[in-house]
Amino acid sequence: MELAGNTILITGGASGIGFALAERFSKSGSNVIICGRREEQLRKAQQKLPQAHIRVCDVSLESERTALHRWVTEEHPQINILVNNAGIQQRFDIINAKEDWSYFQKEIQINLEAPIHLSMLFLPQISGKDNAAIINISSGLAFTPGVFAPIYSATKAGLHSFTMSLRHRAAAQRVSVIEVAPPAVNSDLGGAGLHTFGVPLDEFADAVFLGLATGDSEIGYGTSQKALRMTRDEIDEAFRRMNNR
Repeated sequence: MELAGNTILITGGASGIGFALAERFSKSGSNVIICGRREEQLRKAQQKLPQAHIRVCDVSLESERTALHRWVTEEHPQINILVNNAGIQQRFDIINAKEDWSYFQKEIQINLEAPIHLSMLFLPQISGKDNAAIINISSGLAFTPGVFAPIYSATKAGLHSFTMSLRHRAAAQRVSVIEVAPPAVNSDLGGAGLHTFGVPLDEFADAVFLGLATGDSEIGYGTSQKALRMTRDEIDEAFRRMNNR
């Protein structure tokens, strides 16, 4: 993938992995649009990255996804790359869950429904353009699910499956479909301080950019790189190790 000269929409791009990728795409000479639910966070991100365009959008809502697509295609018709990065991680005991269903449904809407819908909306817009791509951010937990985050793991497994189907179908449209599967990364996903044991954010983002530059269709790092090619027996063993601590 050419890293310069693109127009890129990154969902959930105001912080964490999304913002780290926005920084690198922008410094490489691409036009970056970031969207997120919180305007204050977006404004702070724009202060750090003044050349970026921002748009408030709650991707859990169909109406806002449709409005985002309309706005991007009108204001930035040259868009050729979509990065489905927005995600939340809810940690709970599935046996003793107390919240209303709407609480859990939001995780499905943001992590799985939104990237599927946005891919379907933007695919016709980017098809046939130079360097066209859809980049889906899944997780190492797509392959070895964490009992502590059961819905998150399931949504990322679903996104992995969808990405494989989309890659096969979009090839005829000259659209690359890339899956980035992070390991635990030191970010605020799921809450501040939960991933301090993870790999440094900049280290991971640099590895992703190297994979994009070399044309990889699946990009992991550390434990998630291994997870992408595990056998079923290896997956079962990794699952036991992770969830029986």
